[in-house]
Amino acid sequence: MHLRTRLKHLALAGAALAVVTASLPGAAAADSGDRGDRPADRGLSAVIRYTEYGIPHIVARDYANLGFGTGWAQAADQVCVLADGFLTVNGERSRYFGPDAAPDGSLSSAGTNLSSDLYFRGVKDAGTVEDLLATPAPAGPSRDLKELMRGWAAGYNAWLRKNRITDPACADAGWVHPVTALDVARRGFAVSVLGGQGRAVDGITAARPPVSPPAAPPAGTGSPGPAAPAGTAASDAVPDPDDAAEAARELFAPENATMGSNAVAFSGATTANGRGLLLGNPHYPWQGGRRFWQSQQTIPGELNVSGASLLGTAVVNIGFNDKVAWSHTVATGVPLSLHQLTLAPGDPTAYLVDGKPERMTPRAVTVAVKDGAPVTRTQWWTRYGPVVGGLGAQLPLPWTATTAYALNDPNAANLRGSDTALGFGRARSTQDIVDTLKRTQGLPWVNTIAADSAGHSLFTQSQVLPRITDELAARCSTPLGRATYPASGVAVLDGSRSDCALGSDPDAVQPGVFGPARMPVLRDTPYVENSNDSAWLANADRPLTGYERIFGTVATPRSLRTRGGIEDVTAMADRGRLTVADLQRQQFANRAPAGDMAAADAAKACTSALPEDPEVCRVIGDWDRTVNTDSRGALLFDRFWRKFTGTVKPADQWKVPFSAADPVRTPNTLNTGLPEFGKALAAAAAELRAAGIALDAPLGAHQFVVRNGERIPVSGGTESLGIWNKAEPVWNAAGGGYVEVAHGTSHVQAVGWDGSRCPVARTLLSYSQSSNPASPHYSDQTRLFAGERWVTSRFCEKDILRSPALKVEVVRG
Repeated sequence: MHLRTRLKHLALAGAALAVVTASLPGAAAADSGDRGDRPADRGLSAVIRYTEYGIPHIVARDYANLGFGTGWAQAADQVCVLADGFLTVNGERSRYFGPDAAPDGSLSSAGTNLSSDLYFRGVKDAGTVEDLLATPAPAGPSRDLKELMRGWAAGYNAWLRKNRITDPACADAGWVHPVTALDVARRGFAVSVLGGQGRAVDGITAARPPVSPPAAPPAGTGSPGPAAPAGTAASDAVPDPDDAAEAARELFAPENATMGSNAVAFSGATTANGRGLLLGNPHYPWQGGRRFWQSQQTIPGELNVSGASLLGTAVVNIGFNDKVAWSHTVATGVPLSLHQLTLAPGDPTAYLVDGKPERMTPRAVTVAVKDGAPVTRTQWWTRYGPVVGGLGAQLPLPWTATTAYALNDPNAANLRGSDTALGFGRARSTQDIVDTLKRTQGLPWVNTIAADSAGHSLFTQSQVLPRITDELAARCSTPLGRATYPASGVAVLDGSRSDCALGSDPDAVQPGVFGPARMPVLRDTPYVENSNDSAWLANADRPLTGYERIFGTVATPRSLRTRGGIEDVTAMADRGRLTVADLQRQQFANRAPAGDMAAADAAKACTSALPEDPEVCRVIGDWDRTVNTDSRGALLFDRFWRKFTGTVKPADQWKVPFSAADPVRTPNTLNTGLPEFGKALAAAAAELRAAGIALDAPLGAHQFVVRNGERIPVSGGTESLGIWNKAEPVWNAAGGGYVEVAHGTSHVQAVGWDGSRCPVARTLLSYSQSSNPASPHYSDQTRLFAGERWVTSRFCEKDILRSPALKVEVVRG
């Protein structure tokens, strides 16, 4: 950049900052008394400084103005994805896209637009979010958060007014509308209930009282009459407990989830300078409304935080500041419970509590439908929550003449998650992280891993969970619950007994949930690590025990990703003198623990299983046990491993069984004597050859994404291989192999401190800032990800102003 241009940019940046800060009365600006008095979409402003890869650094005088800049900048990158999500939470998908199409799945598990709309329109009609907004803090959202949401909506709307949409996904679409702060809050509600009501949307909206079959007409009288209304046949049996237990286990198994994560924090005892280190590697969808988006948010004297936000949220969800860094991993705690209702004789819409009938509350919900008449359905609610006809297709819960099931989701009363994130952004230590969690109690379905500049490390599973103690489950479980609770943590309690109420902990901010004192916590060990297993082995030398089953298991087999992660970080901690560069190497080590454990045995046994095909044996034997893009044999082993583990039960895959005394190294020794072993090898080889793919082709030639016609190879691998750098790619043999990534490594951050005022941080957003193919930031970081290169974070002013890509915008309503 020419010196003259450089000076011009610096002058612009300085002038812009002056505009923002001139009127600030020091740190008290955040408490200005006029925040709630301005019109929602006028009079707000912010300064946005863009650096490399389109990362915005947003500066504002208070929370409303910070929200304004954040909403504006998110709209500039992701307007179509955001607009689509606002249709979802307002129950308007069927109106624009038809009732039978499938939503993108980012805000609920609904199978169709109609199911999604019936649920979210029901939330809207009931005023659920309005009631939560009116709840005083700490049980309800803080004033600062409300101001952020108000500003976010104003910024989004201002961007819509002043810019032309170039993204073909919604350019000239009639469904892109201005939004309100209430819409922003509704989106936050949807994220909060993803693990509870959001998981059961189809079951809530399809639940119908049972119907008796019509009496048969007398012989010879002709037609039996009109069909009965939709509903469950009165004679349907209750679920088989063993089948339900297995279905519930699979439903909540981490390996079957579309979100996961790794994170590790190292204490100063392991690092080169005695300060903490954090590596966060969340595994989230690469498309749709659960993408992350990067920014830095600054209110001078009040807040200065950098990191990633879930789209549509006004806060940094995962990030760092000059003193502390944190990440999240999806936790094993089950954020819902069920109550089995005993129905009143002769009335399937009334249930008994202590022998007295209590009527369900019907909620008729009407949804507009494209090219058709509006659809009205009734949902049924109880003191415990909505009646639900099942948890997905795997776990039906039929509503019969005698029994129904109600779903309890405590996060349906939780709009505090963004307050938790806001508190983290203001934190100065891991102790402040702990204090924020105690005060806000807002995280619905994640663990927290953190490190700070003083050398402290922290793991905590602080979730909003139904207060299901093991004692309560033993005393109040129905026969179905006695099977599901030990297997999965899904409690099914007797809803006919008031003495089976969940109760409250004295330190909980809402009734029916666990208080902070009951949460698993581990502090200041050399490392804390989580890869979506329970809290038990956050540090393998200091196992966590004593928590209730609903939080997760103790002394049970760990996933290969957990086992591989513990091996890696333990070796790092033992080696010591760690730096941010060591975190970067760990992220892209691309070691395949399944390969280390099984490839040698597979290659040896292959000669007997496939004597006519020595090439298969040679390729697996020569594989380097990594999933780098140049790894030869990785693709063959991947396809074999998926077929083998998909047909053989986990307990039968290994000769040496799991031992709780050696949980990282057991089970082990591949069971190559099974007939499925040879069949899986042969099927994998045949599959690749039929697709015209060489058995020893480099992985990157057949694991890639396509952006604007450019094929970008990606490293990483699937959950069952145990890869830290997780990728769950989409297989399309006719298209050349794995042609897209559904979910996996998303926003990565490697953070440390060196004693200066600026954190030492490297970040990477695998799928880039924008989903608009016309944006220069549609695939720039994806190419970085493919090359295993990082973005050097520009946190301090001097670094922002030195960016060769610096672009300054002053945005106003």
